[in-house]
Amino acid sequence: MEFLGIQTDIKNVPQYDTGFIPMAKFNKTFLAQAKKPITIAVERNAGLCAVYDTFITGVNTDADRYYVERMVKYLLWAKGGYKVTVCGDDAIGAYIKEAFSTTGKYAFDNGMMARVYEKPFEVVVLPLDQKPAENEQAKAVGGKTGGCRIGFDAGGSDRKVSAVIDGEAVYSEETVWYPKVTPDPDYHFNGIVEAMKTAASKLPRVDSIGVSSAGIYIDNRTMAASLFLKVSPEDFEAKVKDIYIRAAAEIGPDIPLSVVNDGDVTALAGAMEFGDNNVLGIAMGTSEAGGYIDENGRIKGWLNELAFCPVDASPTAMIDEWAGDIGCGVKYFSQDGVIKLALAAGINLDTTRPPGENLKVVQDIFLGKGEEAQALYKGTELLEAVACGIFQSIGAYLGHTLPYYWDLYGFKHVLLLGRVMSGEGGNIILDTARKVIAEEYADYVFNIHTPDEKARRVGQSVAAASL
Repeated sequence: MEFLGIQTDIKNVPQYDTGFIPMAKFNKTFLAQAKKPITIAVERNAGLCAVYDTFITGVNTDADRYYVERMVKYLLWAKGGYKVTVCGDDAIGAYIKEAFSTTGKYAFDNGMMARVYEKPFEVVVLPLDQKPAENEQAKAVGGKTGGCRIGFDAGGSDRKVSAVIDGEAVYSEETVWYPKVTPDPDYHFNGIVEAMKTAASKLPRVDSIGVSSAGIYIDNRTMAASLFLKVSPEDFEAKVKDIYIRAAAEIGPDIPLSVVNDGDVTALAGAMEFGDNNVLGIAMGTSEAGGYIDENGRIKGWLNELAFCPVDASPTAMIDEWAGDIGCGVKYFSQDGVIKLALAAGINLDTTRPPGENLKVVQDIFLGKGEEAQALYKGTELLEAVACGIFQSIGAYLGHTLPYYWDLYGFKHVLLLGRVMSGEGGNIILDTARKVIAEEYADYVFNIHTPDEKARRVGQSVAAASL
């Protein structure tokens, strides 16, 4: 498959997305032709800076621009930053400066990074010999099991809470809710408080509260989160930024609180389960959440917002409605990804319903149950085979994408959680991903894990209690 003069060979093609072009394959072929060195640096809070040395061709302008702009976007959402420095090519630097301006094609990324770090976003162009120095920092997180703890996990279609005493969950529950389609911030606040109070009622006292939540959090404050997608900017500023701080205060005064991105909590859950570090966690639910625990069991302070990282180079890839970009992880490793593939397979889902309900329809089809599920399908193939093809397609996406993630993270373990990974469909995703990696990326060595069914669903809330 050719794009921008770069020929990409792919053996394991997703059944219901034959135009898929894995970024890992595109990058590998591109870099085989690229000899001119450049450096991309992204600076974030407290002067921390991630530096990425790479190459461009210097002759295929369209491919060079595409490769660098997608790599900048990848670095911004994986590691975070309000300042991008491009070193080694003035023309490419000028292109990136325009593309990521407030009026450019990546205006969304500009605005979000400025909002997260509360500083104006900028792009600087420098010679290669003036590239910034890397400056990374890591801090310990989790692993605290003593006492009576509450762990809360805020998902996009359900919320989970656990009451934990000395590391053992004495109570866990899941409750369906609809935060992404609700503009009233009091709905969110009341749901969070209700869950925490339920867990508190199962404990003799509350020593700490840990929160796992999709989004970006700094000092327990919500800087950006798709959970609050419909909340107005005014209500976000007034009632969402400190929503978890206010909720914890409802449980009791001065209770220690730690709010961490749910992807990092996924990685923490993996490290706790494996008794080992260097873990990338991926939660595949309403969105795609990523998190990373390094080789020393610490978090880097990176964003790990894999939902916004490009994974598909196809120019016909699906658009993410929030960012306005195409080919990003949220449409591949989430309930939206399942729905996209189901529609392509001929299952006429009601897209006005919450994504979690449509996911259940597809899972029911695979299990051969559910009158509504069977009535929706208008094709001639066996329902189970169609649903199987959907989960195999996601597995193919995953098998082609994990090596792309590895190139940036260098992880030893991957832990997969979330509702998309639930049930037999999750097993097919896992088996297919392993097959793709074995056949097309044999030089990449890492372990892929899924926990048991209960841990897939509520494991993050239990791990959050250790924060």
